[in-house]
Amino acid sequence: MRIMLITDAWEPQVNGVVRTMKRVIQECEEMGHEWEVVSPADGFTTVPLPTYSEIKLALFARRQISDRFEAFQPDAVHIATEGTLGLAGRAMCLKEKHPFSTSYHTRFPEYVSARIPVPVSWGYSFVRWFHKYSGKVMVATPSMRQELEDHGFNNVVSWTRGVDVDLFHPSRRIEEGQPGDPFEGMARPIFLNVGRVAVEKNIEAFAELDLPGTKVIVGEGPQLQELKKRYPEVKFLGAKFNEELATCFASADVFCFPSLTDTFGLVILEAMATGTPVAAFNAPGPRDIIPGSQAGVIGDDLKQACLDCLKLSRETTRTYAEGYSWRACAEAFIENLDPLPVPERKRFWQKIRLRRRKKKPPTDLMSG
Repeated sequence: MRIMLITDAWEPQVNGVVRTMKRVIQECEEMGHEWEVVSPADGFTTVPLPTYSEIKLALFARRQISDRFEAFQPDAVHIATEGTLGLAGRAMCLKEKHPFSTSYHTRFPEYVSARIPVPVSWGYSFVRWFHKYSGKVMVATPSMRQELEDHGFNNVVSWTRGVDVDLFHPSRRIEEGQPGDPFEGMARPIFLNVGRVAVEKNIEAFAELDLPGTKVIVGEGPQLQELKKRYPEVKFLGAKFNEELATCFASADVFCFPSLTDTFGLVILEAMATGTPVAAFNAPGPRDIIPGSQAGVIGDDLKQACLDCLKLSRETTRTYAEGYSWRACAEAFIENLDPLPVPERKRFWQKIRLRRRKKKPPTDLMSG
């Protein structure tokens, strides 16, 4: 299948949306599917997203998206985000009467409300409008599906996530005092948080906890300098990637996930895959992954959840994470797409080519 992905989240951004889509593309290509990715990195005029300058919003994108759509001739179009590229891709699909699917990676209304003083209800009005004509809206967990359905969505399907169990492996754990210890000189136990340092991640709830040992935050973002000043006892290590990141996960004693806006939390699985149990609030995402797993603890008391995680088996935690496969995630993604029906594809693209020929200026037979 030929798939066009339209996304406002792409490299050099570092977040769960980017990591998820890149790995899904890799798995799908190995299964024989072809991709065309439209992202802010493709030479569009961009402006930084207010309050989050790392995200670039592409402007005047609709013409280029349409040209690439006609050149690639996708069987299916997937719109991953509700930003300016997502809006342009949605408008193009509606104009051309080409079906499309979407995904819901962030609790968008709560995310916006945390940054801008607007009612959460306004955000839900927008996302209902944005996803209304999507053939299928993919969400990561059953509780997120139920939450959207409670807000009036009627086209939601589940699309679980995967984890790289080779990269995020218990063998990367470095014990205290050993060469390469990422937490050298820090009191144990290590309570770790990894992710974008931004207001919607609710990191203050972690930083304020009265815990033994040391609280460590790995990541960068717009709230970093503010939190460094407010919480001098917390250790901030900056962004880490690949093997370095996996070593941080593996060498920690507990991973703390305080976010209330993530629809899944890919870092939860990455921590578990290294054997590190996860403490989190009882919120969508953690609620679907952790209960009954013996790989973490959720609850309204985040401090107690962190302390209870110290008693959990690292071996059991790893075994649980091994059940999440990227191949299964990619297969579910393909199943959830809303492609143009096979009998209609030839006629659809013939119509597009005919329209393009009509738009070409007539050749001046008298010239030359």
